[in-house]
Amino acid sequence: METGPPEPAVYFAYGSNMSTDRLRKRMPSCKPLGIAALPNHALRFHKRSKDKSGKCNAFPSGNDNSVIGVLFAFDPAERAKLDEAEGVGSGYEHAMVTVINEKGRRRKVLTYLATSDYIDESLKPYSWYKDFVLAGGKEHGLPPEYIAEYIQSVEAIEDPNKTRDKKQRATLGDPGR
Repeated sequence: METGPPEPAVYFAYGSNMSTDRLRKRMPSCKPLGIAALPNHALRFHKRSKDKSGKCNAFPSGNDNSVIGVLFAFDPAERAKLDEAEGVGSGYEHAMVTVINEKGRRRKVLTYLATSDYIDESLKPYSWYKDFVLAGGKEHGLPPEYIAEYIQSVEAIEDPNKTRDKKQRATLGDPGR
């Protein structure tokens, strides 16, 4: 019996991790596989972060909304790094969800969803965070109408921590690419 490397895991990114450069800093093995939709969920920027701003969440909506994001294959050995970056145990939890890819195929994949005790509808994202989400959406060709309605239209605030703001913007590069 031949044993090879483990099968890659597949992750559904719908927030700032849609930016391949940002995700590669957390999981160097990640490879984009295309876009997909998570039915019956709505994109919200209401997950309370350690920095007190709003981060993305795929919130169960019970209606015809879908969250559109990017599928990435990655080496399962890197999952702990992503768990740490996503704050598993302090705001996000793992979830296996069924997404529909561009070809209409259903697939069970890993994603992260906010826990109810970390949801706060009054929060707004920092502008640098929103720019990461926007850059990732444009990079992977999410539908322009989705980007306009669910990302660009979201009100963002300036990060009061200028050092963090500058550092994040330096890693962002050009958000309009």
